[in-house]
Amino acid sequence: MQATFSSPRTLIWLAALGCIAVVLGVLVTLGIAPKNAPTDSEGGSGSALIGGPFTLVDQDGQTRTEADFLGSYALVYFGYTYCPDACPTALGIMSEALNRLDEEQLAKVQPVFISFDPERDTVEALKGYVPLFHPKLIGLTGTLEQTKAAAKAYRVYYAKVESEEQNDYLVDHSSYIYLMSPEGKFIKHFSESGGVAALSDYLAETL
Repeated sequence: MQATFSSPRTLIWLAALGCIAVVLGVLVTLGIAPKNAPTDSEGGSGSALIGGPFTLVDQDGQTRTEADFLGSYALVYFGYTYCPDACPTALGIMSEALNRLDEEQLAKVQPVFISFDPERDTVEALKGYVPLFHPKLIGLTGTLEQTKAAAKAYRVYYAKVESEEQNDYLVDHSSYIYLMSPEGKFIKHFSESGGVAALSDYLAETL
């Protein structure tokens, strides 16, 4: 029997995941850079003003703060589950980079996905979304104020874009994977244009 998918969210996820390879190729070819890019001085400096305190909840409904991730390197990405391209691409890069690490290296890293769309990204939505990428991935959401504060701490740009054709919206946003030190300090950022190799190679050298 052929499977059917009645959930619009499921269709979005499947279509987005299927396009990851194509999107990666386009980004690398065109050299597209997202908005609000960290400066070169931030790219390699732990003193950059990226990161800070937050209080959110994970996909299991457990309260999480920045303190929960101290002691491990954290890969932090901000996005939303309805994202059709950039988010699944970045999370796919993160997942594949983690899969290239050995067991000892992998144990030192915690991947984190933080939503800035709490209106739709409930605990239940994250619980179905994050396992699509990596078993270690933790998804975080919260109130509008909490998620806004977290995005501000990481200097993440995002803006809701209403659709005139349908009763829904997309979110225009910057797209960076942030590597944070075990002390919670910013180390380096990675974009989709660098692909898996840039992230995996750096992690292998650092861990």
